[in-house]
Amino acid sequence: MAMTADGKIATANRKVSSFTSRRDHEHLLELRATADAVMSGARTVDSASVDLGPGGEKFRKLRLKRGLAECNLRIIASGSGTINPRAKIFRSKISPVIILTTERVSKSSLNKLQSLADEVKVCVRREVDFQKTFLWLRAKWKVNRLLCEGGGELNDALFRAGLVDELHLTVSPKIFGGRNAPTIADGDGFSKLADAEQFQLATMKRIGDEMFLVFRRNAKKPATIH
Repeated sequence: MAMTADGKIATANRKVSSFTSRRDHEHLLELRATADAVMSGARTVDSASVDLGPGGEKFRKLRLKRGLAECNLRIIASGSGTINPRAKIFRSKISPVIILTTERVSKSSLNKLQSLADEVKVCVRREVDFQKTFLWLRAKWKVNRLLCEGGGELNDALFRAGLVDELHLTVSPKIFGGRNAPTIADGDGFSKLADAEQFQLATMKRIGDEMFLVFRRNAKKPATIH
């Protein structure tokens, strides 16, 4: 994730969501080159011209060198199943697209999603059960390492489920302000300090006016899938 110095990942009206350097974008593709799958929420896919793909030849070669498929699996999470059918990801056929949704999706919306994606996984709850879903992704699609690129509500769900091992965070020297501007972890959050997810700063590097930080989950409480 990338955020401003005041902790925002987009402006309050969500019209500005890309604000970091070319180096940060390259860092994103470098991270994709380590993962079997890349996941984003529906609003991220809707609002940005992204296909969640591996990038150019340089990054595809990196994947192959690491023993990964040339192109990563692409995953969209949407509890309500509301996804723009004209989003760029559906026009790019580089690799399978999987949609994770819930019983809240209407029958007509489900039919539409099934026509767009290679597979639609419906969780029999009102929210995606990421513990069970990740087990399914590992068993059926061989996903051992997954990269999540937001947005904030999806990130929050993964933090609350205890499924995040590592956080790569780029801090940009900009201020967006706005009480309604999204952050890296919106959603329900934690109500008690004792319940908060604990991470440790692993590395930090300054490039230009940006800081590239890596946080790893506290070794005493590793992320697990039961």
